Amino acid sequence: MSESLRSILGAEALAAFEAGGPVAAGLPGAAYTSEAFLALENERIFTESWVFAGFAHELARPGDVTPVTVAGRPFLLVRDAELGVRAFHNVCRHRNLKLVDTPGNVGRAIRCPYHSWTYGLDGTLRLTPYFGGREPRAVPPGFDRGRHGLVPVRSATWHDWIFVNPSGAAPPFEEFVAPLRSRLEGVDLGRVRHVVTIDFGEVAANWKLVVENFIEPYHVQFVHATTTEQPLVDHYTVNDPGCLGCAVDVSGGATREDTLSADSRYLTAFPNFVFGLYLPDEVGVQLTVPLAPDRTLQRRAIYRLGPESGPESAARTEELASLWRKVHAEDRAMLERLQQGRASDVAAGGGVLSPVWEDAVRAFQERVVTALR
Repeated sequence: MSESLRSILGAEALAAFEAGGPVAAGLPGAAYTSEAFLALENERIFTESWVFAGFAHELARPGDVTPVTVAGRPFLLVRDAELGVRAFHNVCRHRNLKLVDTPGNVGRAIRCPYHSWTYGLDGTLRLTPYFGGREPRAVPPGFDRGRHGLVPVRSATWHDWIFVNPSGAAPPFEEFVAPLRSRLEGVDLGRVRHVVTIDFGEVAANWKLVVENFIEPYHVQFVHATTTEQPLVDHYTVNDPGCLGCAVDVSGGATREDTLSADSRYLTAFPNFVFGLYLPDEVGVQLTVPLAPDRTLQRRAIYRLGPESGPESAARTEELASLWRKVHAEDRAMLERLQQGRASDVAAGGGVLSPVWEDAVRAFQERVVTALR
């Protein structure tokens, strides 16, 4: 095991976490507050994994681009001329300026605003004006444009969800997504239709707390008493290799727009893909981006399975958005207080986890530690 991991968390606290037992300890507090720990996560988790990075519907036309941050590094997503989605390092090959600063459409080419180096939507370097002298097309002797295009990043698009693997060393994407597919058997995600995205902005909490909150049902009937009709006793946890979460079967298929009363599946793929299915026809996917040990960017895209539902769809969409804003506000208050609690010396011990309701949380935390070794 890396000495750096031991030194960050503390040898005693790490040993207590790894001891396990009927009631296991949680991750030591430093895992949620340390810059060094986040740096290790960026190096060994977010660089090496399939990381959820963006939504394909936001790249509808050729030339649509959006900047994303993965493992603390700048990347860009682009819809190319053949309508595929590509990912590149978001830096010009000349002086390494960040090329794309805001989402938008660049037309047929990505142009660096500094010295006007210009790249095709496939990443090839097209123009390097005056690079070799006083003439617009002058090129230094021996300079090969073909070797100085944008640097591609391994990527995959699954329905509306774009993943990148910066190192290129993750297992095949189909292998990564297979555990999720097995938990969604019978659900035709080919019918998924985006209806609204809610931008929650920055949450003052560590990214792991966001994921842990999603996959444990223990808090639901206490925190969401006004926004859900999903009793704790009707929940069960999902603790599969490659897919962690929880689920509830309560309604016999009925659902109300003002509360969560539907049969639901709350599923994740490590590290940051967060997927909610609310039967019979709602899907929610959350983009979770670590910004700092105590800051996480959150957005939630809401989908329907099937065609437009008619004139009432706009009102129905607003009801959905309003509900999820309320649910998020309830969660956000708890997440930020969880983060604040980790400043206490007491949090060095990691607290304790329910073997019934938080076994998926435990599995998630073990996955983190294993990846950092």
